[in-house]
Amino acid sequence: MRASKKDDGVDARTRILDAAETLFAERGYDASSTARIARLAHVPKGLVFHYFPQKIDVLVALVDERTFIEELPEDAVEALPGDPAGTLSRLARRFPLRASPAMRRILFREAATHTSVGERLGRLNSEVFRRARRALELALPGARGDQARLEVAAATFAAVLIYQENLSQLTGQAVDPDAVADLIARALGGT
Repeated sequence: MRASKKDDGVDARTRILDAAETLFAERGYDASSTARIARLAHVPKGLVFHYFPQKIDVLVALVDERTFIEELPEDAVEALPGDPAGTLSRLARRFPLRASPAMRRILFREAATHTSVGERLGRLNSEVFRRARRALELALPGARGDQARLEVAAATFAAVLIYQENLSQLTGQAVDPDAVADLIARALGGT
């Protein structure tokens, strides 16, 4: 009997997080009340506070549990020597963020106003930038551009990768990471 109560508790907590993910992605954190989360999760409002004493705890749990940033050791970055465009394209296909589209919207929407979300997005940016810079260093042995140019190229590529969904929403057009990789490679003097 006790095991089924524990299972019900896990299921209720998951339903609460599922409901919060849906609402925060659609409406934003501030416009989503705990009462609405409880209704969507089909649980009493008190149960939301049982698992998450404050509404911010729901957001923190979502970010901690439903976004994963794969961090690779420095030597695990793959590069194609002499082919910075191909190297960056390969990097784009191994994007280190594992999160649902809804969680991606939450990350971008709430990063400026909630510290834990901003920190997670900052970690993602740092990881993509680090990989891009290292990949370009390996792809361009002897660095055809100076270190500052490689850093700018890596930062530009990281920004496009991370914000490509937002850019698409603003412009109405999809961003092609391969085309961006080619543009950056040409700017660095690589082919």
